[in-house]
Amino acid sequence: MAATNKPPPVVLPSSSNNIIISPTQRGNPVLECIKNVGKEFGDIVVDYQVGRTTGVLFLSLKYHRLHPEYIHSRIERLGRNYNLRILLVLCDITEHREPIRELTKVKIVPSIFIVPQRKTYRLTYVQTCLINDITIIVAFSFDEAGHYLATFKQFEFKPPNLIKERVDKDYHSMIRTTLTSIGRVNKTDVETLRINFGSLAEISKASPDQLQNLPGFGNVKIKNISNAFGKPFRDQTTSRHSASAFIQAAATSRASESDGANDADKDVSFTVS
Repeated sequence: MAATNKPPPVVLPSSSNNIIISPTQRGNPVLECIKNVGKEFGDIVVDYQVGRTTGVLFLSLKYHRLHPEYIHSRIERLGRNYNLRILLVLCDITEHREPIRELTKVKIVPSIFIVPQRKTYRLTYVQTCLINDITIIVAFSFDEAGHYLATFKQFEFKPPNLIKERVDKDYHSMIRTTLTSIGRVNKTDVETLRINFGSLAEISKASPDQLQNLPGFGNVKIKNISNAFGKPFRDQTTSRHSASAFIQAAATSRASESDGANDADKDVSFTVS
């Protein structure tokens, strides 16, 4: 009976607050920088298991420069384990741009991957992070790397609401969001406008003289509000170019439609403002 490649069993921490660390990471200074979460060693295929479905590989660019084939073999051993697969890169060399660019480089991936010799490892590993669905996080110190690992663990069961844009759907909130996008207009100004004019439609019709009578409204703020509601979205140059293109397209269409016919009495006129 043929053997099947089964993923290794999931290693569960003794406490839900613990990060599982591979024994190969003993002596890594980053361990001392992991704060506010528990740590324990376990037999895992990654370097750090920060969640039941999240695994982290750790890579020092200094080590990578000496052993470029290392990360390729590690990702190869990783297989398809873990839903979220992270490569935490420690930037500990001065000339770091090219190595990081290689790790994140996007290339056309061939349909067949052949690695006949060790010397071709560097070529293939350039594409590894792309085709293996690995997210690269770059840290510029051991403290920063430890902070990332602790944060991954702390947010293991957190919903994505914390990073989602909060948009209120009620009318007053939408008015506030709209008007505060105008330069110099703050939330207090929005309330002043709403109390004095009632609706966004009435606010848009307010004259500079009416706005000048409101507390906290100076010349610059009044000008910004007037421009927001009164100034056209496109300047004259854009309008001229658009109108010219429209006229040319219409004339071409008219010529093609009237090919072979007598159109002497027909005329097309356009008004360009």
